[in-house]
Amino acid sequence: MMKTKIYLYNTLSKKVEEFIPNEEGKVAMYTCGPTVYHYAHIGNLRSYIMEDVLEKYLRFAGYEVKRVMNITDVGHLSSDGDTGEDKMLAGAKREHKSVMDIAAYYTDAFMKDCEKLCIKKPDVIEPATNCIPEFIHMIEVLLEKGYAYIAGDNVYFDTSKLTRYYVLSAQKEEELQVGVREDVNEDTNKKNKTDFVLWFTKSKFDNQELKWDSPWGMGYPGWHIECSCISIKHLGEYMDIHCGGVDNIFPHHTNEIAQSEAYIGHKWCNYWFHVNHLNTKNGKMSKSKGEFLTVSLLEEKGYDPMVYRLFCLLSHYRKPLEFSYEALDNVASVYEKLIKRLKNLPEEGEVEMDAAAEYEEKFAEALGNDINTSSAITVLYDMLKADINDATKRYLTARFDEVLSLGLTKAFEQEKEDENLVSYVEQMIEERRQAKKEKNFARADEIREKLSEQGIVLKDTREGTLWSRK
Repeated sequence: MMKTKIYLYNTLSKKVEEFIPNEEGKVAMYTCGPTVYHYAHIGNLRSYIMEDVLEKYLRFAGYEVKRVMNITDVGHLSSDGDTGEDKMLAGAKREHKSVMDIAAYYTDAFMKDCEKLCIKKPDVIEPATNCIPEFIHMIEVLLEKGYAYIAGDNVYFDTSKLTRYYVLSAQKEEELQVGVREDVNEDTNKKNKTDFVLWFTKSKFDNQELKWDSPWGMGYPGWHIECSCISIKHLGEYMDIHCGGVDNIFPHHTNEIAQSEAYIGHKWCNYWFHVNHLNTKNGKMSKSKGEFLTVSLLEEKGYDPMVYRLFCLLSHYRKPLEFSYEALDNVASVYEKLIKRLKNLPEEGEVEMDAAAEYEEKFAEALGNDINTSSAITVLYDMLKADINDATKRYLTARFDEVLSLGLTKAFEQEKEDENLVSYVEQMIEERRQAKKEKNFARADEIREKLSEQGIVLKDTREGTLWSRK
């Protein structure tokens, strides 16, 4: 365990606090996962990149981390205020497939995007449809405790039972809008306009594809209930860090706190970590307006996904970040130069462990200051300019990249590949020279052709055979 203290901005307290987990040396961490009705756009993925850095930094600092993430494959309506159509059903209609086929396809697509961006897979990934019995049990307990009620055949959480419903968002009731993402009609079944659905019955949507039997009739869970149940199922009643995008603060995370603490009877999560929006010049990025920016689209345009990850890391996670291709081009140039610089570090020498420890501590301090990734990257550059030997620089680059995950060590792997290539080509040239000496010109031509297929061009000169790449 490193001696560096870790400070995080806590949305719950609205201030930067020292991070102290419930159990010494261990961190229980939850990430709100994707609703798998479509591809994730790069704005969605900014949150997962920054949450990934947080998790990897905690591990770097010596903590044992258990990270859980849900997959929303039912119950998320087109407005977070429990109105509109189920997003999964909308996706199924759009592509003329079943909801479960849509869920499987876009879950796989999301995981591939994460892999391209070097985002570590959470320790537990749980689809909502796996946990219907847990949802029903929590709702039954909330009804028994008087925190929920049945109206119009749906089950609602009664926010009037709470004294501090707005503890996370700091909103005022008069500031609330009925629908946050579209024009909708108010749900007249609610006792209070801030109440939210725990369970929808068939009376809500007769065309809903996924429905389960429950004490309240055939139906399906509301979106907010799933994260509470899945996190408590895998992390217990005390959680250290809950992550998500700033758009999750209200109502989703606000509702999670309400139902979770009503259910367990005590404070649930100590630290809330929220990542700000990725914007374009036209405003917040979304799937419904402008160019649908995905990792695959960036690749088609010639960008390494690591360039987008670096683009995110050069900004602080709590600040809005504006995307443009011009800005991405600038970062691509920075990344290319960095990789080239690392390729020029020779492998010889012994690691200077005292110097390495000093820079590891500087790196840890930078990230310990509310996950300041841009400062951490500055430490990387300072280290590369420092008066320490190249073996130490290579060692520290690899250590820092355990957290940054920018593919920096591929520069060293490329160097080894180049060394292997030189050895191989020289061996083939010698074999060809020997074949010509023995007048085995067919074999000599075969070697030349084989190398040509591998992108190697031979040129015979008076001084010997020279080679180059095509």
